[in-house]
Amino acid sequence: MERLTSKFFDRDAALVAEELLGKVIYREVEGVPLRVMVIETECYYLADKGSHASLGYTEKRSPLFMVGGTVYMYYARGGDSLNISSRGEGNAVLIKSGIPWGNSEEGIELMQRLNPVNGRLREPERLCSGQTLLCKSLNLKVPEHSGVGIDEADFCFLNDGDNPEEIIQTTRLGIPEGRDEYLPYRFIHKSYAGYCTKNPLTMKNPPPYSLSLQK
Repeated sequence: MERLTSKFFDRDAALVAEELLGKVIYREVEGVPLRVMVIETECYYLADKGSHASLGYTEKRSPLFMVGGTVYMYYARGGDSLNISSRGEGNAVLIKSGIPWGNSEEGIELMQRLNPVNGRLREPERLCSGQTLLCKSLNLKVPEHSGVGIDEADFCFLNDGDNPEEIIQTTRLGIPEGRDEYLPYRFIHKSYAGYCTKNPLTMKNPPPYSLSLQK
């Protein structure tokens, strides 16, 4: 399958966030290939008060200031989170949710073992319904992966999945008041909205959102 190169990520963060929907994360763990299709993303800019980069340059945040296609990982809610830098210092895309895609039975069982819930197996469709769950299911860790490129032998993005016919664009989750929380920088593959972190189509008090048709 065709791998996404740094050229794909070396573009505007919002464009990358939108066009990552339907792309597949490939990861090899214990010799087993794992695949997860991206269904939810968020983008962040250096000037955006909700971004890590806006807090200033540090060694841990240095991948955000590297060339597009550099992995930036951090800890959120006690788990690991996956981001990819885009064009311009401090700009990046957060991989918010995914869904297993084209895996063998062995692959699904491995992801379930990596990411159990209350001592039982998690439903396959819910293995990656959140940024930390996605990283657990793919065994992506801050120390090993933050700062690497996206074209590793055992970790890359593939142009192989289910490209969205419609995309939901809405505000990001968990942004404190006064930190540019109103910006519409969250993108969702509408066909899989039910497996995202929060589905704006079914929330009682949904945030403002728009739908766009894709060619």
